[in-house]
Amino acid sequence: MLPAARVEGRYAIAAVCLGNICRSPIAEVVLRARLDEAGLDGVEVISAGTGGWHAGDPMDRRSAAILREHDYDPTHHRAQQWDPTWHERYDLVLAMDEQNLADLGGPSERVMLWRDLDPEGRGEVPDPYYGGAGGFARVLAMIERTAEVIVAQLTSRARAPQAVRLS
Repeated sequence: MLPAARVEGRYAIAAVCLGNICRSPIAEVVLRARLDEAGLDGVEVISAGTGGWHAGDPMDRRSAAILREHDYDPTHHRAQQWDPTWHERYDLVLAMDEQNLADLGGPSERVMLWRDLDPEGRGEVPDPYYGGAGGFARVLAMIERTAEVIVAQLTSRARAPQAVRLS
């Protein structure tokens, strides 16, 4: 279950990995696309890395390739480093692995692993950086099915009579 919105009429989600060039940008692009398809335009989505050495760079070419292969647009991403003051801005912060989660200060009501919402099981989204194309495809599959859960929960809230409207 997703935490409640902090600000009425808006929901903000951050996906976080190590360098913000592989996993979290895939999550950002996929989640934005799914939210657009669902008509949930009151949801902000960003991605960031716990490390800043790639700040300003586009996503890894293999991440971009797997996204293009599945009809997503990877062109607008530029890596950025997570700023600890951002915890107050986001309703949900989703780390890709246990180290990212620890770097964010550990789990809380609003901070968890991406795969804590995965219908096929919990665990880490593995870093595909040092592997081949198959690793990027596996990451995309994990991200897509979890994005579906997030969108379904936000859609359900938006349609509930007592819920804050997200669009």
